[in-house]
Amino acid sequence: MAPSSVVVTMENTKNISLVEVNDLDSPAFRDKNKAANPKRFTKVLLLKAQRTLGCIPKTFASVKKRIALSDEEPKYRGKLYRFIRAFLAISVVALCIEIFAYFNKWELNLVNPWEVQSILQWTYMAWISFRADYIAPSLSKLTTFCIVLFLIQSIDRLVLCLGCFWMKFRKIKPIINEDASDLEDGSYCPMVLVQIPMCNEKEVFAQSIGAVCQLDWPKDRFLVQVLDDSDDEVLQQMIKNECLSWKEKGVNIIYRHRFIRTGYKAGNLKSAMTCDYVQDYEFVAIFDADFQPNPDFLKLTVPHFKGKPDVGLVQARWTFVNQDENLLTKLQNINLCFHFEVEQQVNGHYLNFFGFNGTAGVWRIKALEESGGWLERTTVEDMDIAVRAHLYGWKFIYVNDVRALCELPESYEAYKKQQHRWHSGPMQLFRLCLPTILTSKISVWKKANMIFLFFLLRKLVLPFYSFTLFCIILPLTMFIPEAQLPAWVICYVPIVMSILNILPAPKSFPFLMPYLLFENTMSVTKFNAMVSGLFQLGSAYEWVVTKKTGRSSESDLLAFAEEESKKMNEEKISRRLSESGLELYGKLKEHEQEIPKKKKANKIYRKELALAFLLLTAAARSLLSAQGIHFYYLLFQGLTFLIVGLDLIGEQVS
Repeated sequence: MAPSSVVVTMENTKNISLVEVNDLDSPAFRDKNKAANPKRFTKVLLLKAQRTLGCIPKTFASVKKRIALSDEEPKYRGKLYRFIRAFLAISVVALCIEIFAYFNKWELNLVNPWEVQSILQWTYMAWISFRADYIAPSLSKLTTFCIVLFLIQSIDRLVLCLGCFWMKFRKIKPIINEDASDLEDGSYCPMVLVQIPMCNEKEVFAQSIGAVCQLDWPKDRFLVQVLDDSDDEVLQQMIKNECLSWKEKGVNIIYRHRFIRTGYKAGNLKSAMTCDYVQDYEFVAIFDADFQPNPDFLKLTVPHFKGKPDVGLVQARWTFVNQDENLLTKLQNINLCFHFEVEQQVNGHYLNFFGFNGTAGVWRIKALEESGGWLERTTVEDMDIAVRAHLYGWKFIYVNDVRALCELPESYEAYKKQQHRWHSGPMQLFRLCLPTILTSKISVWKKANMIFLFFLLRKLVLPFYSFTLFCIILPLTMFIPEAQLPAWVICYVPIVMSILNILPAPKSFPFLMPYLLFENTMSVTKFNAMVSGLFQLGSAYEWVVTKKTGRSSESDLLAFAEEESKKMNEEKISRRLSESGLELYGKLKEHEQEIPKKKKANKIYRKELALAFLLLTAAARSLLSAQGIHFYYLLFQGLTFLIVGLDLIGEQVS
């Protein structure tokens, strides 16, 4: 048989003929393919178009159902929301006037005022004159100011990236002074206290405690403190039971519970450090309840302290078990990869200072004590202690190669609350620490870095200009064309900055545009948080534990592991508790069953929805002026706000 032949054989040969094609390259065969391929291609296109059109009614039905069933966010009754709503109403009225003027072909700039007959025309011309003489100059100055801030922040981002590239090129990494053999022969194994603060986190406590208890460190040289602030008695018993099971295996572990949960995480850590036995330990490692450090974590971090008495903190990197779970987690991964790969690494090497990430780090206890210990005055206790330690002269080391596994928030609600806390807290801290920074004994360069770069530029300027420039000024310039926003500010520079942000996570390049649009969408949350923290508003003091799902690094074994863990907990409690304890456990189980489960639902975010309609209104106005880049940006940014406002990003509750 010829090598290019194809034989098709059928089992049921009735009314079917055997076809053999001996020459696939024959002209007749090629001509037949040429005739068939365009037809097939057309059919495929028509089929895809039909499916796309069929999805539109489903999409509208889904949005309608979301609006009907969603919970409204209770906090969105503030001044910012009222301002956006008023701005939207004015924009809609202005758009109607502009559309009327456009279709009537009013070119009143070229008309003599005395030749205008209609009162409506005269009013419109007066408005044009007023906005050109009074509104446009002020708006232009504000635009220029925001552009300058935008460029300064972009230069800062570029310098950080260049510093990271240089470190990669020269292979610069933190160096351990002494040989690693000291760890293997046991000559350098200082006493280490490991703390796991948690609060009502039943999905993740077991895997975190298990990972910490399996750290490769001499059992008599480290102690695990499980700091439980849970208010659920059943959960308290489950966590206590988990600690008992590891204690039976020879792990030095202590369960602590506070009856009065003051100060949140800072109060929990502060309370734990007052124990008498803490003075026997030299270092303390901290892990949040969803973190799973590798067994060699202490062996890779603690040696960086040896021979460096001025080092107060060694910070490791975070990695995520659920970074590919949905679009929201993928976009978060881009941000955090840049934060750890670039910001933390560059600041750690060149400045010996960065913000403590609150977990996956090892502190020298002496540094904590000299800096004043954990304080409950802000919602960012980790940044607070880092700033005070730096002012006392302590140096920090960041090790990018040491990683701890954790979770990303999978729902927009959880992510939004987390970002609000992360952006309001620094402004609280800045107000409190500014006098101390100015009077501290550190160098002028370090003071300038902390005030202008660490706090003002990266914590205040970034959310201010991103919200003001892209969500307020840009829509305004559509209705006040005398004050224009250049295309390079809207498109070219943001794309370049987004490419730099995405470089540490190269697999995320397909999400470049969604990342850029989503970051602008988050600017309203970050701006609101920044203002509330700076002016000490009520929402600045909100502390909500980020929702966890309890995903394991081996996702295919997750369901089995959870079921086995549940069975083991019940068996352990049954074995260990006394008769009175069993009676109590039975009552707790009955109490748990009596509590009605709250039905989960996605929320409606009114600020985001108001901004969505504002930007789409401005997009319609820019269409009248034939502004290409401005129109497409406003259109896609408005649609992004709409998707986020309807909570269609992240985890969906059916």
